[in-house]
Amino acid sequence: QVQLVESGGGLVQAGGSLRLSCAASGRTFSSYAMDWFRQAPGKERELVAGISWSGSNTYYADSVKGRFTISRDNAKNTVYLQMNSLKPEDTAVYYCKLTPVGYDYNYWGQGTQVTVSS
Repeated sequence: QVQLVESGGGLVQAGGSLRLSCAASGRTFSSYAMDWFRQAPGKERELVAGISWSGSNTYYADSVKGRFTISRDNAKNTVYLQMNSLKPEDTAVYYCKLTPVGYDYNYWGQGTQVTVSS
């Protein structure tokens, strides 16, 4: 099994920044993609950003392009989400997901709350 632990969430004013981390432990894979999702109250979970194993390929939802940056440190089995210019609509629980390359299953973290006040 893989354990994913997110951290770095909190309360921030609009325009502020937060850096989320997601550390993986347990079973190891030769390569895996990592994604950040978020879910606001009453809304469906949505993909925010994703990054390939090498880090050469990244994806961002239109709503966060230019404000959020995803990165990873494979030596530390950790993925990051740098969130700048935060808006109240970014308020949500943020989850990381690990997808091993070549497997048809994935793992989720428990989530970390991000609250942006106006």
